[in-house]
Amino acid sequence: MHHAFVIEGEAEEGIAVALGFAERDLGMKAEGNPDVVVLQYGLFSVADARRVTELAAGAAFAGEHRVIIIAASRAYHEAQNALLKVFEEPPFGTHLFLIFPTLGGLLPTLRSRVQVLSMSDIVSPTSNVGLTMSHIIPEIAREFITATKEKRTTIAKKLASGKDDDERRAHRDEAIALLNGIEVAAYRSQTSIQRHTALLSDIATLRGYLYDRSAPVKMILEHLSLVTPQGLL
Repeated sequence: MHHAFVIEGEAEEGIAVALGFAERDLGMKAEGNPDVVVLQYGLFSVADARRVTELAAGAAFAGEHRVIIIAASRAYHEAQNALLKVFEEPPFGTHLFLIFPTLGGLLPTLRSRVQVLSMSDIVSPTSNVGLTMSHIIPEIAREFITATKEKRTTIAKKLASGKDDDERRAHRDEAIALLNGIEVAAYRSQTSIQRHTALLSDIATLRGYLYDRSAPVKMILEHLSLVTPQGLL
């Protein structure tokens, strides 16, 4: 399971999803648990980022997992930079959530270290609490995983195209959702995670490339097509 998430949504909704993750995916009791920390800010500052880093460095009080949830209206770029190391290499068992109403100000360097989710991906049609994180696989990722080689090539061509900047940006975001979905599928696969070590390593590298505006999307997705087995779902 991925260790760091950014949720695009309102604070209360995002916090509910993160708490649900702690309870369903990690088996933790969210209420009154010192290993589940919820922090809310208006403007997230460098001092706030340092506090998060210090909290993440501490050991769990009652079990083997810690969940740190940070909800903010927006964040200084310097504060996001201060989070890079802990989001890239959090202590074992620590899971981090950032919740913003919009991701327009999210730095590419931070994006490359997290799995980005939107409420439309994670809210169940029958519940306002949200699905378990291990089931968040966007439809584009499901389609890609189960597709033939030829169909995967068609998807790659589509997501690498665009008649203008807005469409190209939307396609790149869809490519990122595809990649993140494959990562989730690899973690929840019925086969051993060790069998997917190379795939997960490639995904971590490719995610960083995709956040570059000049990213060779078609080449990235063609590589992803070669390394992604059809048996993930």
